Amino acid sequence: MKVQDLIVYRKGFKLAMNIYEISKSFPKEETYSLTDQIRRSSRSVCANLSEAYRKRRYPKHFISKLTDCDAENGETQTWLEFAVACKYISSKQFELLNEESFEVAKLLNYMILNPEKFGSKKES
Repeated sequence: MKVQDLIVYRKGFKLAMNIYEISKSFPKEETYSLTDQIRRSSRSVCANLSEAYRKRRYPKHFISKLTDCDAENGETQTWLEFAVACKYISSKQFELLNEESFEVAKLLNYMILNPEKFGSKKES
């Protein structure tokens, strides 16, 4: 199995792409701030997940990288709050994207709590 086969990866990738599409309409003055930040944090979820998955034989490292994924996902949620507060996205768009992000968070939390189910060795 490869990392791209994981449900959390597919959901995280979909969220990042949805954010990319929606953020195309953000104002030009946000290019190097909100637009860049929300794209980076949403993409970092999958990037960190790829790193974690390749280190899954080492439980502490695996869990550490998964918590990095969760942190990036949390950052994405914060940027979404700014986007709706600045009226760059609608409340409905915010709700949909935030729900996608919450689903990613639940899956990451499951992985953090059950690393052995993803090929991580049990600690002696």
